[in-house]
Amino acid sequence: MKNDGKKICIIGASGKLGRYMVQHALEAGHEVVAVCRPESVNKLTEFASRIAIIPGRTDDRAVIAQAVRGCDGVLTVLVPWGMQRYASGTAQAVLDFAEPDARLVFSCGWHITRDGKDTYSRGFKWMVKVFRFIGRALRWVDLDDQVAATDLIFHSKTRWTVVRGSDLEEGPSQGLPVWSRHVGDPILASNRTRRVDFALFMLHALTDDRLVHEAPAIVGRETESARAHAQDVLQVA
Repeated sequence: MKNDGKKICIIGASGKLGRYMVQHALEAGHEVVAVCRPESVNKLTEFASRIAIIPGRTDDRAVIAQAVRGCDGVLTVLVPWGMQRYASGTAQAVLDFAEPDARLVFSCGWHITRDGKDTYSRGFKWMVKVFRFIGRALRWVDLDDQVAATDLIFHSKTRWTVVRGSDLEEGPSQGLPVWSRHVGDPILASNRTRRVDFALFMLHALTDDRLVHEAPAIVGRETESARAHAQDVLQVA
């Protein structure tokens, strides 16, 4: 799919990552359909005259069916809100209703693993364990549901990519992040990516067929580890 003005659906468009994706998509000349919760529509005010906004829960199958119709690409922020299968419901709806040849790109964190070959530090595993416990206790987030969502994607025959983000920070763009197939690879050690560049990678994945059926773990291209292991870069801008 060439970057020549396609119809793109962005699911979860009102969040920080989503708004950056909307910005990048418009700059690239795409027609944008944005899905966000009704209470968050006002966060898209700056783009309202240039995009189609469909208010609704991202796990609402009727909302997703309407939003993805006729879209060449679908960018989905997989958020594990609550205890009602929000992330897996969202993923399943996208997989079920997207156009057969559409490029589907999903976002998640490093805790997701596709093949079990990722290597996590003790600190990272402790953090995930604590966050999982607190999230479930407060009925706020369910990381296990995000795992279930990505498992659905990994077993899908659609043209998917799951982008796994490191710790995010704000700041000016450093360019397209670099990536590796496994967390624990030296190039990823800095564990830091600009949010605006995470969004840039999501848009990039729409046009890079090398990323079909990949789950790239990304890191900022100007981080210490990326610069130190430049020879190992799988993704070159």
